[in-house]
Amino acid sequence: MPEDKTKEARYDEAIALREKGDLKGAVSILERLTAEYPDYALAHLGLAVFYWRLDRLDDSIREASRACELETEDPFYYTALSSLAIKAGHRKTAEEALSKAQEARFQAFMKKYREESGNADD
Repeated sequence: MPEDKTKEARYDEAIALREKGDLKGAVSILERLTAEYPDYALAHLGLAVFYWRLDRLDDSIREASRACELETEDPFYYTALSSLAIKAGHRKTAEEALSKAQEARFQAFMKKYREESGNADD
């Protein structure tokens, strides 16, 4: 049964629990949140970081990868995946994620450039 709080409020609740030292409680909230809102990229990324802290490296990489699948234009997600993959010793995944982060940054720059120059067809 879904909770009455917004997904953002529940995410914030998980972060607050983690800040109080209740990492497992935070993970529990994010696991339920990602089950109810499978397209909520930020919750997947938070779960990835928390899994990392619990030494659940494969779960961490899986969740970070899912976040990247959902947020294909945001370099932050790819950078986070790359960082987690490096720590887990997954060099190929780290390199691919870093490359995608650079591409996403370039595309964002070009979009802004086109908007500012009034040349949206380039």
